[in-house]
Amino acid sequence: MLEPRIYLASRSPRRRELLTQAGIRFDMLMVRDAKRPDPALDESWLEGEAPQAYVQRVAMAKATHGARLLSLRKLPAHPVLAADTTIDLDGEVIGKPADALDATAILNRLSGRTHQVLTAVTIASPAGSAGPQRIETLLSVSEVRFRTLTVDEIRRYVQSGEPMDKAGAYGIQGRAAIFVEEIRGSHSGIVGLPLCETAVLLRKFFPTA
Repeated sequence: MLEPRIYLASRSPRRRELLTQAGIRFDMLMVRDAKRPDPALDESWLEGEAPQAYVQRVAMAKATHGARLLSLRKLPAHPVLAADTTIDLDGEVIGKPADALDATAILNRLSGRTHQVLTAVTIASPAGSAGPQRIETLLSVSEVRFRTLTVDEIRRYVQSGEPMDKAGAYGIQGRAAIFVEEIRGSHSGIVGLPLCETAVLLRKFFPTA
């Protein structure tokens, strides 16, 4: 669909799959080593920060950092796309679980309740001969309601390992689909990259595509 090429500043296989699904041409841009977090990409939730502000801040930090890396690595100056997903439960940011006990606690909190899934998408173009750096961001907000989960269901799901690298300790595209009673919003946004918002952003950078 979209011919112009971009960089994806993300290790998420789900985001790669969604971009491929949409026909968007991209190259991977590794912005950090998973074993050595980059201080420029601190994902700590700041005291008093609203979840929507948090997720947009992190997505912008990823994209702008990625754009800076292009010149350092002498790579072609294509726009850099980054995204961040988090759960908003009663105004609290719920990210990826620290361990199995944390995943169990998170799923117990989500059981029988509605929460928001926030995914911010940012595209940043590197500064260069064409002008200064340009940054555009959009936010996808979806609601997900879980049915009441049993202790055994949560235990078996956590033992599967699926929750460990996902915000909110679940993947709607995986085994946790059976937990979801209702969604309102963007399914791809809940997975990790809202394709509608992504396409809108790309049109701003490539209006003739």
